[in-house]
Amino acid sequence: MNEQIANVIPVLFVAVIIWVTGLSVFVYLIYARFNALGKGVKAGSLTKILDEVLGIQKKNVEQIDLLGKELGKTQKDMVSHIQKVGFVRYNPFNETGGDQSFSLCLLDKMGNGFMISCLHTRDRSRVYAKPVEFGKTKYKLSDEEVKALKEALKYHPECSKVIIDNRMIERSYGSMEGLMHKTAIKKY
Repeated sequence: MNEQIANVIPVLFVAVIIWVTGLSVFVYLIYARFNALGKGVKAGSLTKILDEVLGIQKKNVEQIDLLGKELGKTQKDMVSHIQKVGFVRYNPFNETGGDQSFSLCLLDKMGNGFMISCLHTRDRSRVYAKPVEFGKTKYKLSDEEVKALKEALKYHPECSKVIIDNRMIERSYGSMEGLMHKTAIKKY
Protein backbone atom coordinates (compact mmCIF):
# COMPACT_ATOMS: atom_id res chain seq x y z
CA MET A 1 0.00 0.00 0.00
CA ASN A 2 2.86 2.35 0.78
CA GLU A 3 4.19 1.56 -2.63
CA GLN A 4 0.90 2.60 -4.26
CA ILE A 5 0.90 5.87 -2.33
CA ALA A 6 4.47 6.45 -3.38
CA ASN A 7 3.44 6.01 -7.03
CA VAL A 8 0.46 8.39 -6.69
CA ILE A 9 2.40 11.20 -4.96
CA PRO A 10 4.41 12.24 -8.07
CA VAL A 11 1.22 12.24 -10.19
CA LEU A 12 -0.57 14.35 -7.57
CA PHE A 13 2.44 16.65 -7.36
CA VAL A 14 2.38 17.21 -11.17
CA ALA A 15 -1.41 17.76 -11.08
CA VAL A 16 -1.05 20.36 -8.30
CA ILE A 17 1.71 22.15 -10.24
CA ILE A 18 -0.49 22.27 -13.38
CA TRP A 19 -3.44 23.49 -11.28
CA VAL A 20 -1.35 26.25 -9.61
CA THR A 21 0.10 27.28 -12.99
CA GLY A 22 -3.41 27.53 -14.50
CA LEU A 23 -4.64 29.62 -11.57
CA SER A 24 -1.56 31.86 -11.81
CA VAL A 25 -2.22 32.53 -15.51
CA PHE A 26 -5.89 33.26 -14.77
CA VAL A 27 -5.02 35.70 -11.97
CA TYR A 28 -2.40 37.37 -14.18
CA LEU A 29 -4.97 37.90 -16.97
CA ILE A 30 -7.43 39.43 -14.51
CA TYR A 31 -4.68 41.66 -13.12
CA ALA A 32 -3.63 42.78 -16.63
CA ARG A 33 -7.26 43.54 -17.52
CA PHE A 34 -7.70 45.53 -14.31
CA ASN A 35 -4.52 47.54 -15.02
CA ALA A 36 -5.71 48.26 -18.57
CA LEU A 37 -9.05 49.47 -17.16
CA GLY A 38 -7.36 51.77 -14.68
CA LYS A 39 -4.74 53.11 -17.09
CA GLY A 40 -4.63 56.91 -16.97
CA VAL A 41 -6.73 57.03 -13.81
CA LYS A 42 -5.30 58.22 -10.51
CA ALA A 43 -4.74 55.61 -7.84
CA GLY A 44 -7.94 54.73 -6.06
CA SER A 45 -10.44 52.05 -5.48
CA LEU A 46 -12.10 50.06 -8.22
CA THR A 47 -15.38 51.83 -7.41
CA LYS A 48 -13.83 55.24 -8.11
CA ILE A 49 -12.37 54.01 -11.38
CA LEU A 50 -15.69 52.54 -12.52
CA ASP A 51 -17.57 55.70 -11.47
CA GLU A 52 -15.17 57.78 -13.54
CA VAL A 53 -15.60 55.48 -16.56
CA LEU A 54 -19.39 55.62 -16.17
CA GLY A 55 -19.25 59.42 -15.92
CA ILE A 56 -17.27 59.64 -19.16
CA GLN A 57 -19.73 57.27 -20.82
CA LYS A 58 -22.68 59.40 -19.64
CA LYS A 59 -21.07 62.54 -21.12
CA ASN A 60 -20.54 60.68 -24.39
CA VAL A 61 -24.21 59.68 -24.50
CA GLU A 62 -25.27 63.30 -23.87
CA GLN A 63 -22.97 64.54 -26.65
CA ILE A 64 -24.28 61.91 -29.06
CA ASP A 65 -27.87 62.96 -28.25
CA LEU A 66 -26.93 66.61 -28.84
CA LEU A 67 -25.31 65.72 -32.17
CA GLY A 68 -28.42 63.77 -33.16
CA LYS A 69 -30.63 66.79 -32.43
CA GLU A 70 -28.30 69.09 -34.38
CA LEU A 71 -28.31 66.66 -37.30
CA GLY A 72 -32.12 66.59 -37.27
CA LYS A 73 -32.26 70.38 -37.24
CA THR A 74 -29.76 70.59 -40.10
CA GLN A 75 -31.74 68.08 -42.14
CA LYS A 76 -34.93 70.11 -41.60
CA ASP A 77 -33.12 73.29 -42.65
CA MET A 78 -31.71 71.61 -45.75
CA VAL A 79 -35.18 71.07 -47.17
CA SER A 80 -35.42 74.78 -48.01
CA HIS A 81 -31.89 75.13 -49.46
CA ILE A 82 -31.35 75.14 -53.22
CA GLN A 83 -30.58 71.55 -54.17
CA LYS A 84 -31.79 71.22 -57.76
CA VAL A 85 -30.41 73.32 -60.58
CA GLY A 86 -31.32 73.28 -64.26
CA PHE A 87 -29.57 75.51 -66.79
CA VAL A 88 -30.22 75.74 -70.54
CA ARG A 89 -28.53 78.14 -73.00
CA TYR A 90 -30.23 78.78 -76.32
CA ASN A 91 -30.65 81.15 -79.26
CA PRO A 92 -34.34 82.21 -79.53
CA PHE A 93 -33.78 84.57 -82.48
CA ASN A 94 -31.90 83.89 -85.69
CA GLU A 95 -30.49 87.41 -86.00
CA THR A 96 -28.30 87.17 -82.90
CA GLY A 97 -25.08 85.23 -82.86
CA GLY A 98 -24.55 82.51 -80.29
CA ASP A 99 -26.51 81.12 -77.39
CA GLN A 100 -26.75 84.34 -75.40
CA SER A 101 -30.17 83.59 -73.89
CA PHE A 102 -30.68 81.20 -71.01
CA SER A 103 -33.18 79.65 -68.61
CA LEU A 104 -32.10 78.92 -65.05
CA CYS A 105 -34.23 76.88 -62.65
CA LEU A 106 -33.33 76.83 -58.93
CA LEU A 107 -35.35 74.55 -56.63
CA ASP A 108 -35.23 73.28 -53.07
CA LYS A 109 -35.71 69.65 -52.03
CA MET A 110 -39.49 69.85 -52.34
CA GLY A 111 -39.33 71.32 -55.87
CA ASN A 112 -40.11 74.88 -54.77
CA GLY A 113 -38.13 77.80 -56.15
CA PHE A 114 -38.07 79.92 -59.29
CA MET A 115 -37.19 80.02 -62.97
CA ILE A 116 -35.24 82.93 -64.47
CA SER A 117 -35.14 83.33 -68.23
CA CYS A 118 -33.13 85.92 -70.09
CA LEU A 119 -33.87 86.64 -73.75
CA HIS A 120 -31.01 88.43 -75.48
CA THR A 121 -31.43 90.40 -78.71
CA ARG A 122 -29.11 92.81 -80.50
CA ASP A 123 -30.43 95.90 -78.79
CA ARG A 124 -31.66 94.64 -75.41
CA SER A 125 -32.09 91.77 -72.97
CA ARG A 126 -35.27 90.87 -71.16
CA VAL A 127 -35.38 88.94 -67.92
CA TYR A 128 -38.40 86.94 -66.75
CA ALA A 129 -38.92 85.22 -63.43
CA LYS A 130 -41.54 82.57 -62.71
CA PRO A 131 -42.24 80.85 -59.39
CA VAL A 132 -42.14 77.06 -59.23
CA GLU A 133 -44.07 75.16 -56.57
CA PHE A 134 -43.69 71.41 -56.10
CA GLY A 135 -42.07 71.09 -59.53
CA LYS A 136 -44.72 73.01 -61.48
CA THR A 137 -45.72 76.55 -62.26
CA LYS A 138 -48.97 78.30 -63.12
CA TYR A 139 -47.26 80.26 -65.90
CA LYS A 140 -46.79 79.05 -69.46
CA LEU A 141 -43.25 77.74 -69.98
CA SER A 142 -41.19 77.86 -73.14
CA ASP A 143 -39.58 74.67 -74.44
CA GLU A 144 -36.23 75.78 -73.00
CA GLU A 145 -37.79 76.51 -69.60
CA VAL A 146 -39.36 73.03 -69.59
CA LYS A 147 -35.89 71.58 -70.36
CA ALA A 148 -34.36 73.56 -67.47
CA LEU A 149 -37.12 72.39 -65.12
CA LYS A 150 -36.67 68.77 -66.22
CA GLU A 151 -32.91 69.07 -65.75
CA ALA A 152 -33.43 70.39 -62.22
CA LEU A 153 -35.78 67.53 -61.36
CA LYS A 154 -33.97 64.66 -63.11
CA TYR A 155 -31.75 63.75 -60.14
CA HIS A 156 -34.74 63.28 -57.88
CA PRO A 157 -36.95 60.44 -59.14
CA GLU A 158 -39.79 61.44 -56.83
CA CYS A 159 -40.13 64.66 -58.88
CA SER A 160 -39.23 63.40 -62.35
CA LYS A 161 -42.54 64.21 -64.05
CA VAL A 162 -43.00 67.84 -65.05
CA ILE A 163 -46.60 69.01 -64.76
CA ILE A 164 -47.44 72.09 -66.81
CA ASP A 165 -50.66 73.72 -65.71
CA ASN A 166 -51.56 76.91 -67.57
CA ARG A 167 -54.77 77.46 -65.62
CA MET A 168 -55.14 80.30 -63.13
CA ILE A 169 -54.56 78.87 -59.66
CA GLU A 170 -56.28 80.49 -56.72
CA ARG A 171 -54.94 80.42 -53.16
CA SER A 172 -56.86 77.20 -52.48
CA TYR A 173 -55.43 74.09 -54.12
CA GLY A 174 -58.85 72.44 -54.23
CA SER A 175 -58.59 68.67 -54.58
CA MET A 176 -54.78 68.95 -54.39
CA GLU A 177 -54.89 70.65 -50.97
CA GLY A 178 -52.39 68.94 -48.68
CA LEU A 179 -51.16 66.40 -51.26
CA MET A 180 -47.49 65.54 -51.43
CA HIS A 181 -45.76 65.96 -54.80
CA LYS A 182 -45.47 62.17 -55.31
CA THR A 183 -49.20 61.73 -54.76
CA ALA A 184 -50.07 64.58 -57.14
CA ILE A 185 -47.89 63.06 -59.88
CA LYS A 186 -49.54 59.66 -59.48
CA LYS A 187 -53.01 61.21 -59.45
CA TYR A 188 -52.53 63.39 -62.54
